[in-house]
Amino acid sequence: MAEKNDNVVRQRRGPASSADPTPRPLSKASQTSGPPQAGQVPLSPSVAFAIFFASHILAAFYHPINDCDEVFNYWEPTHYLTHGHGFQTWEYSPVYAIRSWAYAGLHALAILPVQLLPLTGSSKTIEFYFLRLVLGFVCALCETRLYSKIASVLNPRIAVTFLIIMATSPGMFHASIAYLPSSFSMYTTMLGMAAFMDWRGGLRTTQGIFAIGAGAVLGWPFAAAMALPYLLEEVVLATISDRQGVLDLVWRFVDGSVRALAILALQVVTDTFFYKKLVVVPFNIVWYNVLSGSGGPDLYGTEPWHFYLRNLFLNFHLWLLLALLSLPLLLVQHFSRAKGSTSASHLRGIVFLSPFYLWLAVFTFQPHKEERFMYPAYPALALNAAMALHIILANIGSTNPKDLVSKIPIQLRFIAILGFVFTCLGLSAFRTLGTMTGYNAPLAIYQPLHTPGLAQPGDNICLGKEWYRFPSHYLLPAGTNARFIKSEFSGLLPGEFLESSSAKIPGLFPATSTEPPGMNDQNLEDPAKYTDIKHCSFLIDAHLPSTGVSKLEPNYNADTEHWERVKCLPFLDAANSGVVGRLGWVPDFPILPQQLRRVYGEYCLLKRMQTPVVDGRVDPVPHIETLS
Repeated sequence: MAEKNDNVVRQRRGPASSADPTPRPLSKASQTSGPPQAGQVPLSPSVAFAIFFASHILAAFYHPINDCDEVFNYWEPTHYLTHGHGFQTWEYSPVYAIRSWAYAGLHALAILPVQLLPLTGSSKTIEFYFLRLVLGFVCALCETRLYSKIASVLNPRIAVTFLIIMATSPGMFHASIAYLPSSFSMYTTMLGMAAFMDWRGGLRTTQGIFAIGAGAVLGWPFAAAMALPYLLEEVVLATISDRQGVLDLVWRFVDGSVRALAILALQVVTDTFFYKKLVVVPFNIVWYNVLSGSGGPDLYGTEPWHFYLRNLFLNFHLWLLLALLSLPLLLVQHFSRAKGSTSASHLRGIVFLSPFYLWLAVFTFQPHKEERFMYPAYPALALNAAMALHIILANIGSTNPKDLVSKIPIQLRFIAILGFVFTCLGLSAFRTLGTMTGYNAPLAIYQPLHTPGLAQPGDNICLGKEWYRFPSHYLLPAGTNARFIKSEFSGLLPGEFLESSSAKIPGLFPATSTEPPGMNDQNLEDPAKYTDIKHCSFLIDAHLPSTGVSKLEPNYNADTEHWERVKCLPFLDAANSGVVGRLGWVPDFPILPQQLRRVYGEYCLLKRMQTPVVDGRVDPVPHIETLS
């Protein structure tokens, strides 16, 4: 037992030579199947980065914004910082202060290079897509870092599978370029996982704590949970170490925590400057979501326990099944085949697989569920699935006559493996193309407004029932504003930041410290957030075959007496399409049965008629209360 403990301690402290201290292949079968050994990277980091970034470039230009929180809580405050106006949610009221200006300011700085260029025309649109590209670039860097560590510490085959999953899965297609704290936490989680995973030359606990801590502080506090399995591993191993090993552990914990607290201090200083009072935003977030007891996030809808399983299956399909099977497969592999494995290798495998299970379990039990809450766990899901596939391939590839699988011709096994991989790639393309072709209209519909002479400074672009698909003021021409008109929605809409040019309070960004009227944390409607339709120069409206009309939500697209169609784009009517059409892309071939084909409605940009004429007389645009 003492000899085994000494071996573990030596592994934790790092080898004296370049020999790999981590577990060797996960099974004896893997030794006969001939995969590349750990340390041999099949694709160079530069090639891996190019693959990751190419995927994110496509997402940056073509993937719609999935979540209105991304727009109103992040794009709009950033627009205020860079252009002096934008929508303001109650979370940015200094009364509540549960959103960080440090986070928004960091992204505003990323846009600064574009603002310094002598651009004309739709420069704000360029800023929008530039920031999405920056997010994709940072994500690709973090993915490449983790990919390299997986290849060198675990196995190159696991790394390649990880790359395939991350570069092609529909979930990563939108999480990679989403302007959300959960995506930021996903980036830092990958850096933290890479640091915790690498024991070569000594433990990198400090870097791991700092990376995940930075994501928890600047991004989402709950992301700190991703570090727990790795920290627990170190504590367990410290109990069998000597006194110096325990002291080293304490120092690494303190060092990493101090670095994360330094980030927190900078954030507090920044948020205090903007809110003009002492604010610790991560604490406010935890208080509101966990400790307040006043309804918190449950006010905005709850989902059943299986919500995340269904959502993850849409975003990762068969990879999710492998991820869920990874720990059982590892345990079966350890007890039935890997008789030469060390206790350290067994423990490390469990540690690597645990974060995904932990995250899924914790958030499954929370009543309020949203897709973005899973983003920090996406890399862990991909790693679990890659390790599971590695175990399966190691056994399928066995040539040991004692193994039943060796009786199957190698050609058939190879075809089965290729079939599985190509099925996964096909499912990913099916889902991703379906999303882009079905729901891209809200990103593209504003383009005509940038045509010279169409929209004038001071024009209002109004949003009714389509308010939650608004992609931010960055896609509107300079000098124009988005406004809300009354629809069937009866919750609290965002207000508007006090414009810097009209502020009566001296100082930089005065609206950030001014209490806005009509804000509350109970989702109670504020009628002052609405604009009368007579003040609208343009209107965004969608009409789907499955939706009816009402007094508050008429079919403006058909009101040709008062509104002129500038541009209309197809928009998927999910409720009227079959299951296959809702889930992904289906070609519009006449030979396909109707239940498989997709049904589209119209998503339109409308321009108010200047002097509508009805029966030979001028008919003024009616107030919304008179429309039916």
